Formats: sequence, structure tokens, C-alpha cells
Amino acid sequence: MKKFLKYWLLVILWMAAIFILSAIPNLKTELEQDFLLRKIAHMVEFGILTFLFFRAISAQGGSPHKAIIFSFIFSLFYALTDEYHQTFIEGRQGALRDVGIDSIGILIASLICYIKIKGRN
Repeated sequence: MKKFLKYWLLVILWMAAIFILSAIPNLKTELEQDFLLRKIAHMVEFGILTFLFFRAISAQGGSPHKAIIFSFIFSLFYALTDEYHQTFIEGRQGALRDVGIDSIGILIASLICYIKIKGRN
């Protein structure tokens, strides 16, 4: 149970944070670069989710390569469900374009994890 909490609790909390942020109507800043900042935030939040998934799955003792693959898949699935969730929020819209932007962060985090495990060999 301690191991579960150490690794999976962060994953669950991060997913909850993404869900809560997605539930905020008209989530915008007053900055001129608002669009760019929101897209970078998408990449960062899903990159972090991918890393947290990788960390939790790796802690289970499986293959690091499989951990990368599953982390990628789980994060991409959550990005899809996040965009679907936004279709129910007034002032928000779900867009496949945003899933593509999320997937850039997912891919970058996956590549970093891959480089990290390759460095161990």
C-alpha cells in the first residue's frame, strides 16, 4: 500500500488537477500571448502526466520500454477524455487539435524517459 501511495497517488492527483482546470469556464489570461501560453501549458501538463505514469509503472518492476509505451497510451487516452470533458463546460470546447498539442508534450516526455533508460545501459 505504501508503494502504491508513493507512486500512484501523484498520478491520481495530477489527473485530478487537469480535470479541475478543464472544468473552469473561459480559462484565459489577460496576456497578449494567451493562446501560446495555454498551448505550452497543455504540453507541459501532459508531459508531466506521462512522466508520472512512467515512474509509477516502472516502480511495479516491469520492463522500462513497456512502461514508456503504456505511459504514452494512458496519457494520450487521458488527453482525449480531457477534451471530451471540455465539451460539457460552458465557454470551453473540446478539440482534436488540442489532443495533438497534448501529444507533443506526451511524446517529448516519452523521449526523455527513453533517453534516461538508454543511459542506464
